[in-house]
Amino acid sequence: MPGFHHVELWVADFAEAQAEWGWLLSRLGFALDSTWPEGQSWSAGAEYLTITTSPNLSTPVHDRRRAGVNHLAFKAESASEVDAIIEDAPTHGWHLLYHDRYPHAGGEDHYAGWIENSAGFKAEVVATASPE
Repeated sequence: MPGFHHVELWVADFAEAQAEWGWLLSRLGFALDSTWPEGQSWSAGAEYLTITTSPNLSTPVHDRRRAGVNHLAFKAESASEVDAIIEDAPTHGWHLLYHDRYPHAGGEDHYAGWIENSAGFKAEVVATASPE
């Protein structure tokens, strides 16, 4: 069966990432499965996302515009859930992207919001149901 098993994000500041990503993942319905001094794993069904720091980081700076992963896109149940997450994001360390074209920066048939955290990681929250 195709699909992802897990995604692992390496971060320079785990405490900061824990607060920002923890809020978003919890809000999206992920469950905190395990935690250790340098990281934690959050699950959504059989798949999971790990956030961790490592002494093997080649640089503490994340740049989503370089080769590699640009962003992670997450499913939201509805347009109203997207709206609520986007509205609350700035109070949890995230800033809004493409707000001048919200919620259709990805096209008229795509209801989503984009946010970026303090380390420069970008997340997209996509409504999986038709807008209300």
